[in-house]
Amino acid sequence: MGLFGMGRQGYGSSRGGGGFSLRILAGLAIAVIGIITYYSRTQTNPVTGEKQRVSMTVDQEKALGLQAAPEMASQMGGEADPQTDPAARLVAEVGSRLVKNTEAGKSPYVGNFNFYLLKDPNTINAFALPGGQVFITRALFDKLQDESQLAGVLGHEVGHVINRHSAEHMAKGQLGQTLVGAVRTGHPLLKPGKKNPMTAQRFAADSAKSFMRREP
Repeated sequence: MGLFGMGRQGYGSSRGGGGFSLRILAGLAIAVIGIITYYSRTQTNPVTGEKQRVSMTVDQEKALGLQAAPEMASQMGGEADPQTDPAARLVAEVGSRLVKNTEAGKSPYVGNFNFYLLKDPNTINAFALPGGQVFITRALFDKLQDESQLAGVLGHEVGHVINRHSAEHMAKGQLGQTLVGAVRTGHPLLKPGKKNPMTAQRFAADSAKSFMRREP
Protein backbone atom coordinates (compact mmCIF):
# COMPACT_ATOMS: atom_id res chain seq x y z
CA MET A 1 0.00 0.00 0.00
CA GLY A 2 2.93 2.29 0.77
CA LEU A 3 4.36 1.57 -2.64
CA PHE A 4 1.04 2.41 -4.26
CA GLY A 5 1.00 5.79 -2.45
CA MET A 6 4.49 6.53 -3.63
CA GLY A 7 3.43 5.75 -7.15
CA ARG A 8 0.60 8.27 -6.97
CA GLN A 9 2.94 10.96 -5.70
CA GLY A 10 5.31 10.27 -8.56
CA TYR A 11 2.45 10.51 -11.05
CA GLY A 12 1.37 13.85 -9.64
CA SER A 13 4.89 15.25 -9.89
CA SER A 14 5.16 14.20 -13.51
CA ARG A 15 1.85 15.80 -14.34
CA GLY A 16 2.98 19.13 -12.88
CA GLY A 17 6.15 19.02 -14.94
CA GLY A 18 4.09 18.39 -18.03
CA GLY A 19 1.98 21.49 -17.33
CA PHE A 20 5.16 23.55 -16.90
CA SER A 21 6.49 22.31 -20.25
CA LEU A 22 3.20 23.11 -21.98
CA ARG A 23 3.34 26.70 -20.73
CA ILE A 24 6.86 27.10 -22.08
CA LEU A 25 5.89 25.59 -25.44
CA ALA A 26 2.83 27.83 -25.65
CA GLY A 27 4.95 30.89 -24.88
CA LEU A 28 7.53 29.92 -27.48
CA ALA A 29 4.79 29.35 -30.05
CA ILE A 30 3.35 32.82 -29.42
CA ALA A 31 6.80 34.40 -29.72
CA VAL A 32 7.61 32.56 -32.96
CA ILE A 33 4.26 33.50 -34.52
CA GLY A 34 4.78 37.15 -33.52
CA ILE A 35 8.28 37.26 -35.01
CA ILE A 36 7.22 35.53 -38.23
CA THR A 37 4.26 37.91 -38.57
CA TYR A 38 6.50 40.95 -38.04
CA TYR A 39 9.08 39.91 -40.63
CA SER A 40 6.44 38.84 -43.15
CA ARG A 41 4.84 42.29 -43.19
CA THR A 42 7.31 43.85 -45.59
CA GLN A 43 6.34 46.64 -47.95
CA THR A 44 8.38 48.76 -50.33
CA ASN A 45 8.18 52.48 -49.63
CA PRO A 46 6.78 54.09 -52.79
CA VAL A 47 8.91 57.23 -52.29
CA THR A 48 12.25 55.93 -51.01
CA GLY A 49 12.16 52.42 -52.47
CA GLU A 50 13.22 51.09 -49.06
CA LYS A 51 11.81 47.79 -47.81
CA GLN A 52 10.04 48.39 -44.51
CA ARG A 53 8.24 46.26 -41.95
CA VAL A 54 4.90 47.93 -41.41
CA SER A 55 1.57 46.53 -40.31
CA MET A 56 -0.80 48.84 -42.18
CA THR A 57 -1.47 50.19 -45.64
CA VAL A 58 -1.05 53.81 -46.70
CA ASP A 59 -4.84 54.27 -46.65
CA GLN A 60 -4.96 52.92 -43.09
CA GLU A 61 -2.23 55.37 -42.09
CA LYS A 62 -4.23 58.25 -43.54
CA ALA A 63 -7.42 57.22 -41.74
CA LEU A 64 -5.58 56.68 -38.46
CA GLY A 65 -3.87 60.07 -38.58
CA LEU A 66 -7.14 61.88 -39.32
CA GLN A 67 -8.85 60.08 -36.44
CA ALA A 68 -6.07 60.83 -33.96
CA ALA A 69 -5.51 64.48 -34.96
CA PRO A 70 -8.37 66.05 -32.93
CA GLU A 71 -7.26 64.28 -29.75
CA MET A 72 -3.66 65.37 -30.20
CA ALA A 73 -4.72 68.97 -30.87
CA SER A 74 -6.98 69.07 -27.80
CA GLN A 75 -4.14 67.86 -25.59
CA MET A 76 -2.02 70.86 -26.64
CA GLY A 77 -4.42 73.76 -26.44
CA GLY A 78 -6.34 73.13 -29.64
CA GLU A 79 -5.51 74.31 -33.14
CA ALA A 80 -5.34 77.93 -34.24
CA ASP A 81 -7.73 78.92 -37.04
CA PRO A 82 -5.90 79.87 -40.27
CA GLN A 83 -8.86 82.09 -41.19
CA THR A 84 -8.28 84.38 -38.22
CA ASP A 85 -4.69 83.69 -37.11
CA PRO A 86 -1.93 84.89 -39.49
CA ALA A 87 0.61 82.55 -37.92
CA ALA A 88 -1.63 79.52 -38.46
CA ARG A 89 -2.20 80.66 -42.04
CA LEU A 90 1.56 80.91 -42.58
CA VAL A 91 2.07 77.39 -41.23
CA ALA A 92 -0.53 76.05 -43.65
CA GLU A 93 0.92 77.97 -46.60
CA VAL A 94 4.54 76.97 -45.97
CA GLY A 95 3.51 73.38 -45.44
CA SER A 96 1.54 73.35 -48.68
CA ARG A 97 4.52 74.75 -50.63
CA LEU A 98 6.78 72.13 -49.10
CA VAL A 99 4.55 69.30 -50.26
CA LYS A 100 4.25 70.79 -53.73
CA ASN A 101 8.00 71.26 -54.23
CA THR A 102 9.44 68.14 -52.61
CA GLU A 103 9.21 64.37 -52.90
CA ALA A 104 6.13 64.56 -50.69
CA GLY A 105 4.22 65.81 -53.73
CA LYS A 106 4.92 62.52 -55.49
CA SER A 107 4.02 60.40 -52.50
CA PRO A 108 0.73 58.57 -51.95
CA TYR A 109 0.08 60.98 -49.05
CA VAL A 110 -0.33 63.99 -51.32
CA GLY A 111 -3.77 65.52 -50.82
CA ASN A 112 -3.85 64.25 -47.24
CA PHE A 113 -1.27 66.59 -45.69
CA ASN A 114 -2.58 69.10 -43.17
CA PHE A 115 -0.47 71.54 -41.18
CA TYR A 116 -1.65 72.76 -37.79
CA LEU A 117 -0.48 75.48 -35.43
CA LEU A 118 -1.29 74.39 -31.87
CA LYS A 119 -2.11 77.03 -29.26
CA ASP A 120 0.20 75.59 -26.59
CA PRO A 121 2.48 78.51 -25.58
CA ASN A 122 4.77 76.49 -23.33
CA THR A 123 5.65 73.19 -25.02
CA ILE A 124 8.30 73.52 -27.70
CA ASN A 125 7.45 70.73 -30.13
CA ALA A 126 6.64 69.71 -33.67
CA PHE A 127 5.44 66.26 -34.68
CA ALA A 128 3.56 64.30 -37.32
CA LEU A 129 0.90 61.61 -37.19
CA PRO A 130 0.75 58.77 -39.73
CA GLY A 131 -0.63 59.77 -43.10
CA GLY A 132 0.25 63.46 -43.18
CA GLN A 133 -1.09 65.35 -40.15
CA VAL A 134 1.71 67.75 -39.13
CA PHE A 135 1.72 69.92 -35.98
CA ILE A 136 3.84 72.72 -34.58
CA THR A 137 3.22 74.42 -31.24
CA ARG A 138 2.96 78.17 -30.74
CA ALA A 139 5.91 77.95 -28.34
CA LEU A 140 8.18 76.58 -31.07
CA PHE A 141 6.73 78.81 -33.79
CA ASP A 142 7.51 81.94 -31.74
CA LYS A 143 11.17 80.93 -31.49
CA LEU A 144 11.59 80.72 -35.28
CA GLN A 145 13.08 83.77 -36.99
CA ASP A 146 11.92 83.36 -40.57
CA GLU A 147 10.04 81.18 -43.06
CA SER A 148 13.12 79.14 -43.91
CA GLN A 149 13.36 77.94 -40.31
CA LEU A 150 9.65 77.13 -40.32
CA ALA A 151 10.12 75.22 -43.57
CA GLY A 152 12.98 73.29 -41.99
CA VAL A 153 10.84 72.23 -39.03
CA LEU A 154 7.83 71.26 -41.13
CA GLY A 155 10.02 69.55 -43.72
CA HIS A 156 11.55 67.39 -40.99
CA GLU A 157 8.08 66.21 -39.97
CA VAL A 158 7.01 65.63 -43.57
CA GLY A 159 10.08 63.41 -43.87
CA HIS A 160 8.78 61.26 -41.01
CA VAL A 161 5.49 60.84 -42.87
CA ILE A 162 6.84 59.83 -46.27
CA ASN A 163 9.42 57.56 -44.62
CA ARG A 164 6.58 55.89 -42.71
CA HIS A 165 8.41 56.10 -39.39
CA SER A 166 5.24 55.99 -37.28
CA ALA A 167 4.01 52.90 -39.11
CA GLU A 168 7.37 51.20 -38.51
CA HIS A 169 7.26 52.19 -34.85
CA MET A 170 3.75 50.79 -34.46
CA ALA A 171 4.75 47.47 -36.05
CA LYS A 172 7.67 47.17 -33.62
CA GLY A 173 5.35 48.04 -30.75
CA GLN A 174 2.93 45.30 -31.76
CA LEU A 175 5.82 42.82 -31.88
CA GLY A 176 6.88 43.97 -28.43
CA GLN A 177 3.39 43.43 -27.03
CA THR A 178 3.32 39.93 -28.52
CA LEU A 179 6.69 39.03 -26.99
CA VAL A 180 5.58 40.33 -23.58
CA GLY A 181 2.49 38.15 -23.86
CA ALA A 182 4.67 35.18 -24.76
CA VAL A 183 6.84 35.69 -21.68
CA ARG A 184 3.78 35.97 -19.44
CA THR A 185 2.38 32.78 -20.92
CA GLY A 186 5.57 30.75 -20.66
CA HIS A 187 7.01 31.92 -17.35
CA PRO A 188 5.96 29.62 -14.48
CA LEU A 189 5.86 32.44 -11.91
CA LEU A 190 3.77 34.86 -13.97
CA LYS A 191 0.02 34.68 -14.37
CA PRO A 192 -1.54 35.88 -17.62
CA GLY A 193 -2.84 39.37 -16.96
CA LYS A 194 -5.95 41.05 -18.25
CA LYS A 195 -5.67 42.19 -21.82
CA ASN A 196 -5.40 45.93 -22.10
CA PRO A 197 -5.21 46.52 -25.85
CA MET A 198 -4.05 49.95 -26.91
CA THR A 199 -6.33 51.63 -29.41
CA ALA A 200 -4.85 52.42 -32.79
CA GLN A 201 -5.44 56.13 -32.19
CA ARG A 202 -3.55 56.03 -28.90
CA PHE A 203 -0.74 54.03 -30.47
CA ALA A 204 -0.49 56.61 -33.26
CA ALA A 205 -0.33 59.43 -30.73
CA ASP A 206 2.40 57.69 -28.77
CA SER A 207 4.31 57.02 -31.98
CA ALA A 208 4.13 60.72 -32.86
CA LYS A 209 5.40 61.68 -29.42
CA SER A 210 8.47 59.52 -29.92
CA PHE A 211 9.48 61.78 -32.83
CA MET A 212 8.70 65.07 -31.11
CA ARG A 213 11.33 67.77 -31.16
CA ARG A 214 12.43 68.93 -27.76
CA GLU A 215 14.14 72.09 -26.59
CA PRO A 216 17.91 71.56 -26.27
